[in-house]
Amino acid sequence: MKTADAVPAGAAGPASTADEAVAGAARAARGTVTDLAAAPDDALDHALRAMASALGRPAPAAEVLAANESDMRAAADAGLGQGLLDRLRLSVERLAGIAAQLRALAEVPYEPVRRVLRELPGGLVLAERRRPVGVIGANFEARPNVVVDIASQLVKSRNAGVLRTGSAAIGSAIALTDTVIAPSLLAAGLPGDMIQLVRVPGQESAYSLVRQPGLIPLVILRGSGDSTRSLALEAARHGVRTMAHADGGGVLYLDEFADPALASRVIEESLDRLGVCNRLNLLLVHASRFDELLPVVRSLLDRLGVALSLPPHAHPIGHEWALDTGHEATVTVVPVAGPREAAMLANEETSGLAAGIVTADSAAAAVFLDTYAGTGAFWNATTRLLDGFKLFSVPETGINIDAVPGPRGPVTFRDLCLRQFEVTPA
Repeated sequence: MKTADAVPAGAAGPASTADEAVAGAARAARGTVTDLAAAPDDALDHALRAMASALGRPAPAAEVLAANESDMRAAADAGLGQGLLDRLRLSVERLAGIAAQLRALAEVPYEPVRRVLRELPGGLVLAERRRPVGVIGANFEARPNVVVDIASQLVKSRNAGVLRTGSAAIGSAIALTDTVIAPSLLAAGLPGDMIQLVRVPGQESAYSLVRQPGLIPLVILRGSGDSTRSLALEAARHGVRTMAHADGGGVLYLDEFADPALASRVIEESLDRLGVCNRLNLLLVHASRFDELLPVVRSLLDRLGVALSLPPHAHPIGHEWALDTGHEATVTVVPVAGPREAAMLANEETSGLAAGIVTADSAAAAVFLDTYAGTGAFWNATTRLLDGFKLFSVPETGINIDAVPGPRGPVTFRDLCLRQFEVTPA
């Protein structure tokens, strides 16, 4: 989510170097588009399995982990908070998790390329075709696993890509691209240049990514809210379309009929990682149970090493703690009158990413679920489930929370396509 502090468009910086790097990467990726459109399904899945195998082999894994260790040391010296360091960190176990996701993705069936919609007068048939976008850009947080997540989605959808990550993760990203992704593409008979990594650090390269409408018509944006909103605005100025994931923060409401044991379990499941967008950020408690449940919550969070922010609050109710360096281990707690007020507060004071209710009362759950308008709604379940792999068994490029028609929620390979309408004789 967080990359680096945003800089205004046109701010001083190595613009020419960044522009040249991004344009060069985009041209290289664009040169592979024709071959990708005709690539057989088996070749794409072969590439995904080859990436998974590479992550488990001693030599490439050691190179990736060594690069990541170097990135971690530099980030710690630069004062990055624990939440950001957690997202930056790789380990043997995390590499194994990435590999498992790649293997699972390789088993996912492809969407039909063509489907008939209806018959038209005159003996004609209307069909819809799915076609790749071509070249897709992606700017994302200093989180190395996202390099592979997005690359895998582009491969599965037959799109080429230009990836740009936060400077703190550049060493890890280079190692993953050069020792895992590119060799695996070549081993599968695919063009090794289809996934490009921008290797010029600094925020100016992010701005260059959204200024290339002729080369990169669509850019996936992930990052801190201010940074991503600034990039989306710059993209709009240049006619580049974006899918943006700017803000997060999960909400959980403990209802009047919440079971304390179940509430404790869902809270703990929601705080297994503090640096992710769908973690518990705001805890709402029915006013009639507040005095009873607060000690239960406090005891649990004390055990987890997480602080409570209680009324009166010196910050906005929906303040996203995952982005607050040094204060990531915090949850805001607020009493509310009931499920409707809880859902309305989540609608009005938070990003609209995800909210859940813990209750044994189906009527209260129905009020909450009917009122909450955000991207993911949960009953007796953690908002951490709002994730491409957890919901669909497919890695995601990000979570789109736009309140407009189009892909919403976890964006996967199925969303990275264009519709084409085809009319032919029956």
